[in-house]
Amino acid sequence: MDALTFGLTTLGIILGLIALRVPIGVALGVVSVLGLAYVRNFNVAWSILRETPFTFAANWDLTAIPMFLLMGAIANHSGISTALFRAARLWFSALPGGLAVAANMASVGFAAACGSSLASAAAMGRLAIPEMLRAGYDRALATGVVASAGTLAAVIPPSILLVLYGVFAEVSISRLLVAGVIPGLLTGLAYTMLILIRCWMNPQLAPRLDDNELQTLKAERMRSLREIWPVIALIGGVVGGLYSGIVTPTEAGAVGAALALLIAVLQGRINMEGVAASLKESMSATAQIFFVGMGAVMYTRLLSLTGVSGLLADMMSGFAGDPILVILAISAIYLILGMFLDPLGIMLITMPVFLPMIKALGLDLIWFGIIVVKYVEIGMITPPLGMNVFVVKSVVGDKVPIWTIYRGVGWFLLAEVFVMALLIIYPQITLFLPELMR
Repeated sequence: MDALTFGLTTLGIILGLIALRVPIGVALGVVSVLGLAYVRNFNVAWSILRETPFTFAANWDLTAIPMFLLMGAIANHSGISTALFRAARLWFSALPGGLAVAANMASVGFAAACGSSLASAAAMGRLAIPEMLRAGYDRALATGVVASAGTLAAVIPPSILLVLYGVFAEVSISRLLVAGVIPGLLTGLAYTMLILIRCWMNPQLAPRLDDNELQTLKAERMRSLREIWPVIALIGGVVGGLYSGIVTPTEAGAVGAALALLIAVLQGRINMEGVAASLKESMSATAQIFFVGMGAVMYTRLLSLTGVSGLLADMMSGFAGDPILVILAISAIYLILGMFLDPLGIMLITMPVFLPMIKALGLDLIWFGIIVVKYVEIGMITPPLGMNVFVVKSVVGDKVPIWTIYRGVGWFLLAEVFVMALLIIYPQITLFLPELMR
């Protein structure tokens, strides 16, 4: 078997191993080492296996990942999500589907302090779903909005996936993180409009509050704003610091983690057990991400040595006159993979294949990074897997069947079609803020 054919075969082998529930990092690492030994020799494979963990972990830009994870863990343990949902509930309850709108808007705010879609879905699921079910909301709407809005943490900075993409694509992580702001807010707005339209057309989905309840809520609105200042401080420290160029992504992560801890201590919302739990969660998640990342680095080298990367770039050069066809083909691949694979695995497996193609076509890598993360985000609510759906299911238990949750997120997938069409047709939506940083 020639090297090129072998390189293409390894992709199928990796997908097959993942389908058999082999951990993604293990699948990537084993296939890469054995493949390198086959294409070159065992000494080369052993040398790459020995040096990759250090060279990957020593990348200074990746230091932002544990810092952002720690910031999100502290924010979660200190009750920021509770304050956000309480404020959103008070301000949006008068609207059609007000509690669902509140859950969505609280998820937007928590995304800017968290960086983890799963953590966002779990936190809002515990807070918002019981409230909506008690109010008589449709179960599909109540669970669907929480599972879908949780994905906003994948694109709104701080985003772990955007940091990883920036490292692999070798683009400015600061500009990449800032680029996620408008697409993330646009997605949150699209979700809000969908909820309002559905609940206006079918009031039975979300019973309205009576006048006495609304008057009681209005009296507490201004007081609730004083509880969400930590979120504003975190957003200012992270996004504001990145946009102004005062801090690098790594420094922004450290500033965010320090601010989150300082705020939690000043408010008396965290103790030593909470700090220890936050550290443990962030270290565990960092280890998992780095393990998969090391496997992806080795697989990138295998594809390069076998000539697969060059072949794909040459194939795509024929579409240079109409790169939109390439984006549509890549979109279809991401949507299919999102039905079956872990979001992190999808991105790290496909980047070695797609990045050479995008570079050959001369497309903007910042814009493409947002497109990739958006598709990964969509995969988190796409059946038959949909990790956020399973998180919400674990929160509600037997109260709501899983297919009811999938029915709920189906409406939000329609909103994603609209958002993705805008982002693909009008790249300037994504690139507007990054270009102001030049």
